[in-house]
Amino acid sequence: MINLAIFVSGGGSNCENLINYFKGSDYVCCALVVSNKADAYALVRARNHGVPTAITPKAELNDAKVMMPLLEKYDIDFIVLAGFLPLVPDFLIEAFPRRIINIHPALLPKYGGKGMWGHHVHEAVKAAGETETGMTVHYVTPICDSGEIIAQYKTQLSPTDSVDDIAEKEHLLEMEYYPKVVEQVLKSTF
Repeated sequence: MINLAIFVSGGGSNCENLINYFKGSDYVCCALVVSNKADAYALVRARNHGVPTAITPKAELNDAKVMMPLLEKYDIDFIVLAGFLPLVPDFLIEAFPRRIINIHPALLPKYGGKGMWGHHVHEAVKAAGETETGMTVHYVTPICDSGEIIAQYKTQLSPTDSVDDIAEKEHLLEMEYYPKVVEQVLKSTF
């Protein structure tokens, strides 16, 4: 059994989608949901599915003496970021080489890096007059949004699309493809 930890910061629609996708799997278990925010609705979603949760504010997230025992307690094999905003500390990247992946709401390398998350990305896509956007799944490295790209999915935009329209189109791609990409990565890794 491969034990996943899902790291979140917000509402948790991708987190819940992953939990539902792997529910009943005989080889993948969503074993833990970790959030840097105590009020992240993703924690409620996880608890509603019986998935254990942990809150790790920035100081704890960046403390190997806190994070490593937590991940060991749940026998975590792989980490999936699902709307997790802080940078992943180097010690976790070293402990889980090519076993931490992230989803980004744009076609990297465009619109990535510090401060480029959520609506900030969609606003930049709109302001640039892009005719398409999409989602990127990539490996996590010490440099924000710079890891090797695993998969990208695109959606067309029209000049009349609002920022909210762009966000919704991109989010539909996340819901359809992120669990499948996670599954493919797990099958190729383990």
